[in-house]
Amino acid sequence: MNEEKRIADFLFEIGTMRKLIRIHRQTLLTDDTSDNIASHSYRVSLIGWFLAKMENADPYKTVMMCLIHDLAEVRSGDHNHIHKRYVRVFDEEINEEQLGTLPYQDLKKLIDEYSERKSKESILAKDADLLDQVLLLKEYEWQGNKEAAAWLHGKNNEKENNQLKRIVSKSAKKLGETIYGQIPSGWWEDLHTFENRKS
Repeated sequence: MNEEKRIADFLFEIGTMRKLIRIHRQTLLTDDTSDNIASHSYRVSLIGWFLAKMENADPYKTVMMCLIHDLAEVRSGDHNHIHKRYVRVFDEEINEEQLGTLPYQDLKKLIDEYSERKSKESILAKDADLLDQVLLLKEYEWQGNKEAAAWLHGKNNEKENNQLKRIVSKSAKKLGETIYGQIPSGWWEDLHTFENRKS
C-alpha cells in the first residue's frame, strides 16, 4: 500500500469519530446528539493546550495526545463503567494496527507515551480528558440532569468536586475548581444586547 492511500484510509477512519456517540449517555440518562468522540476530542485538545501553557509543558505534544487519545474507540467503541466490567479491549493491538501502520511513527509514539502516563504532557492530556467530563456534567446539571449532579457532587451531595479526585496536575485541579464554580452560560452574560450595532 502506498503512503498516500494509507493516509487517506486513516483520515476516512478518523472521520467516523463524528458518528460515534459517547456511551455515558446511557448512564447519564440523556440523549445529547451533539456529544460524540470527535466533539469531545476537540474540546479536550483546547483544554490540553491551556494546561500545557499553565504547567510549562510542550503544548504540541499535549494537544496531539489529546487529539488522538480516543482514536482506538473508532474500532472498539466507547464503554461506560458498566460495559468495562464485561468487555475486554485490546488497545495495544488497535494502536499498532491503526497508528503503527502509518508512514510516520509520530502518532504511534505519542499514543504509547499517553498510555504510559509518565510524562508531564501525557498526564496533562489525561487531566484535560477528565476536565472535559466535568464541563459536560456541569452543562447537563445546569439543564436539570440529576444524574449529572450526582456524578459531580456524589449521590447524596456529600462530596464537593467529586470528579476532581482523579485529576493529577495542580493547574488542572485549579481550573476544575473554577469550572465547578461557574455556570455554563456565564461566558455570554456581558456580551448580550437588545440592539444591533449601528456602526
